[in-house]
Amino acid sequence: MTSPVLLTGGTGTLGRRVAPRLREAGRPVRVLSRRTRPAEDGLEFVTGDLATGDGIDAALAGVEIVVHCAGDAKNNERTTRALVEAAVRAGVRHLVFISVVGTDRVRVVSAVDRAIFGYYADKRAAEQVVSGSGLPWTTLRASQFYDLVLTVVGQMARLPLIPVPAGLRLQPVDTGEVADRLVELALGEPAGLVPDFAGPRVYGLGELLRGYLRASGRRRPLVPVRLGGAAYRSVRDGALLARDGARDGQTGHRTWEDFLAERVAADGRAAR
Repeated sequence: MTSPVLLTGGTGTLGRRVAPRLREAGRPVRVLSRRTRPAEDGLEFVTGDLATGDGIDAALAGVEIVVHCAGDAKNNERTTRALVEAAVRAGVRHLVFISVVGTDRVRVVSAVDRAIFGYYADKRAAEQVVSGSGLPWTTLRASQFYDLVLTVVGQMARLPLIPVPAGLRLQPVDTGEVADRLVELALGEPAGLVPDFAGPRVYGLGELLRGYLRASGRRRPLVPVRLGGAAYRSVRDGALLARDGARDGQTGHRTWEDFLAERVAADGRAAR
């Protein structure tokens, strides 16, 4: 019988797309959840908490592959360490970790840097836990998901006048395409740190905002604002863009415009 894949963060933005793809590939999926949940859609839910370590050993029983999608904004290193230590005890043969483009290039130096970009430093620390675990591992760095960008620009668009950090360039990507790549890696051989995965186009934040405003039928003036700090300077220098360029297999195909058109249409159908 094929051993189950343990998926952390299985109910999050990425995890809920990874789970069905693993199932479609013929793998049983065991989803780690802090709350007790009945099985659904062919998924087994097991109760465990990475923050406390409770239930993790039991969740890993009989597991050979772990896909770690759980992302705690402040405790990535600690929760990843708890998972890794349990995975070592369980004899896991492949640990797959999703990280974020820029962890090694966003310079978090000051308290201000950490307040805005601390997530990148925390993800980098979690990467090092994975790579130093002694387990066979694969880490994929993906750029910002369109879903996240949509949330951010939607909140910004509520303002009558939108301040836009000048020089901020992003290469956002479709979450489903990241899920496809992550499952491909999980079912392959451990590969260490693989090339960055990002969307097909680079956008300024202002472009992303204007696209959202057009798609949602709104008008707002945008005002460029220049920010300081080491982290922001590294971001202006391209730290959030895929290091490996736009080679086939490392870049998604769905654009921000495609995503917006579908999302706005779906919202319109839901409103009727």
